[in-house]
Amino acid sequence: MPGENLSRDEAQERAALLSVDGYEVSLDLRSAVGTAEAGARTFRSVTTIRFRCSEPGAATFADLIAPSVTAVSLNGRDLDPGEVFDGTRIRLEDLAAENELVVDAQCAYSRTGEGMHRFVDPEDGETYLYTQYEPADSRRVFANFEQPDLKAPFRFEARAPEGWVVWSNGVGELTDGVWKFAETKPISTYITAIVAGPYHYVTDSYSRTFDDGTTLEIPLGAMCRKGLAPHFDADDVFLVTKQGLDFFHDHFDYPYPFGKYDQAFVPEYNLGAMENPGLVTFREEYIFRGKVTQASYEGRANVVLHEMAHMWFGDLVTMEWWDDLWLKESFADFMGAFALVGATRFKDGWITFANRRKAWAYRADQLPSTHPVTADIRDLQDAKLNFDGITYAKGASVLKQLVAYVGQEAFLEGARRYFKRNAYGNTRLGDLLSALEETSGRDLATWSRAWLQTAGVNSLTPQVILGADGRVAELSVLQEAAESHPELRPHRVAVGLYRRETRPDGEAGPLVRYARVETDVDGPRTVVGELAGADAPELVLVNDDDLTYCKIRFDETSLATLRALLGDITDPLARALCWSALWNLTRDGLMPARDFVGLVLRFAGRESDIGVLQTLHAWADSALTHYVAPDWRETGGRLLAEGALKELRLAEPGSQHQLAWARFFAAVASGPDDLRLLQDLLDGTAKIDGLDVDQELRWALLEPLAAHGVADESALAAELARDDTASGKRHQVRCLAARPSAAVKAQAWAQVVESDTLSNALVEATIAGFSQASQREVIAPYAERYFAAIERIWAERSIQIGMDVVRGLFPSLRDSQETLDATDAWLAAHESAAPALRRLVLEARDDLARALRGQRHDAGTAG
Repeated sequence: MPGENLSRDEAQERAALLSVDGYEVSLDLRSAVGTAEAGARTFRSVTTIRFRCSEPGAATFADLIAPSVTAVSLNGRDLDPGEVFDGTRIRLEDLAAENELVVDAQCAYSRTGEGMHRFVDPEDGETYLYTQYEPADSRRVFANFEQPDLKAPFRFEARAPEGWVVWSNGVGELTDGVWKFAETKPISTYITAIVAGPYHYVTDSYSRTFDDGTTLEIPLGAMCRKGLAPHFDADDVFLVTKQGLDFFHDHFDYPYPFGKYDQAFVPEYNLGAMENPGLVTFREEYIFRGKVTQASYEGRANVVLHEMAHMWFGDLVTMEWWDDLWLKESFADFMGAFALVGATRFKDGWITFANRRKAWAYRADQLPSTHPVTADIRDLQDAKLNFDGITYAKGASVLKQLVAYVGQEAFLEGARRYFKRNAYGNTRLGDLLSALEETSGRDLATWSRAWLQTAGVNSLTPQVILGADGRVAELSVLQEAAESHPELRPHRVAVGLYRRETRPDGEAGPLVRYARVETDVDGPRTVVGELAGADAPELVLVNDDDLTYCKIRFDETSLATLRALLGDITDPLARALCWSALWNLTRDGLMPARDFVGLVLRFAGRESDIGVLQTLHAWADSALTHYVAPDWRETGGRLLAEGALKELRLAEPGSQHQLAWARFFAAVASGPDDLRLLQDLLDGTAKIDGLDVDQELRWALLEPLAAHGVADESALAAELARDDTASGKRHQVRCLAARPSAAVKAQAWAQVVESDTLSNALVEATIAGFSQASQREVIAPYAERYFAAIERIWAERSIQIGMDVVRGLFPSLRDSQETLDATDAWLAAHESAAPALRRLVLEARDDLARALRGQRHDAGTAG
């Protein structure tokens, strides 16, 4: 990463000096196939940039990361590449009022998912290319001014191997052996895109007639590797796409502005997806090779809609600098869920949002690296790390709160004005707030300071005082904040009162809501006067319906009710909110982790929402791995395996709940009998009625067998022979690294830490296999080696690989005070290390300290 960073100050200086009129980029991708010469495989990239300078005679620089530059000319004057190019920047001096820069370079294909990624499919030997740039990797493919506020139209062309198809943001056609693409609208460099190769491509179309009688026609396309074509359900992708386009046209009153709408599902992708206008890219894991639950289809639909929302929030109107990254990501995260519920078959999308997305936000907002939604982004490394739970999920939660505060129509009308006022431009926070103030009639300065410009999450706790008549005399909501971030915020909340229904036969029925009040909570204590006189509740749920962003707490009566009757809550959103609150109590060391495991064992089998169930499985596994006292892990693991197998056998044959329990059973199986059952399911000598052990489930059963030493290298090789595909290779690599031997761990460590030959996907798979909760002693020696290696890794590797290694190999399973002390010692000795690297280590330290607190609390309540 040396020399690749760009500071906000540098970007501001360059933006004040330059305006860009257009790019012409010519790529020769024919070198993607065939035998490469010694050294990095490269492609030719020729870029022409026309730009103006407000101060003739001034100097600036263009961005380019490339192994070599053949020629540079500025305004017809040849420059010596050896003098002006330093490996990351091209120095430009004595600028004219109007300028033309031409750069002829040899750029490198990538194996890290950054820039022009090259992938060779082991199944059929075919080569596939795609680009991924955000925040600043287009400079790995063509010379440019790599910052979001220097927008310009782009005209791409590409030469490719015979038989290939090339796609870009604009419509393309093949002319005399060259793919030429229509000029784009003015867009930022990081959302330009190229996809090339023998992809399987499916087409459809969307049509929309507006009130004025005009008709918008949008050609639709979807693509994947040929090897995934048999599994590609493009019809469902197109269905959600059309539903989303209808929804956003209904609500945004601004026609989709980028012509066609292609969606490419690509291999070895680091992200979920990327909103390149006209050519959205997705990780190919959204094409399901085996049976999955509806939660997977809902997740894919949400991502499709999230990226589509970016066509307006982010592509049409873009933040000036990464400080306001939230302007696009928070809106897209909110709009993804909003459209999911409003336009598709996934009507419980807000449950998933409350249960899963907000859990991501709550964790991020309690780390030492927490930041306001509008962050202070000093440079590109800061920007890369801020694609986090705050920028996405907390920001979206805050917008949901804003909708409750100003009203949905005022919010949407503000968005419409924002688009029309700033189309193809760049904005800051104030531009959005001014539009929303106009439409809502509210002064949002105070709201913005509280919600967007301060960090931390508040806790809301009900306090109930009953009168002599047994009714509510007073119900208040107490608001607290962490000492490190003491801001108390205004919250628009619903407070729900729940009790058991009485059945006709006099028996107690389910827990149902019998009273609900919306109110504004502000300050440390707010009395909810409307609930005075209500019947005494068995459960008080603050933030019922999930209107605000907070940690829900419970009074003693409510907590006792949940321990006894959590499964009796009939409303799925209320039940999900209670589960989320209980998990926060566990992570905060306020509920013993073994109690949370017990609640999952008692009530998860009754959970109707499949997404919530799968989240509970993940949380229970995390509780066992990180938060229970070490001497209870073996007992807890046995209980979870027994409970999972019981629910697996009870589940409806062939149901998605059966599949979820099967996967969870595999994840927690450790005893000889459990492992024998996994092996027998693989061999076909055991069957569970309705459970289809397809190829993806086979790999899920194999990993624990490998981790416990049952499946050896030959068994894994045999499985790869059965599934000799790119997906199969990733699974095999993970399982190989999962084996419980010192030699295996040494090899995996060397492949990731001492070598850079593995692709990003195989680095990820190796790290996932390396760290097994059942192998704490085997991997213990690597704690010291980790701290010795990470500064070198950060300096030598790309930022994506650096992040993967620093996060993934932190010795979190060596959960002891000794590891905490070693982390503190590294931080104290490396105060001048890259801030982004220190942030990652600080975050991992905080997770470890939290786990140790949870273990102490769990041990202290054992009896």
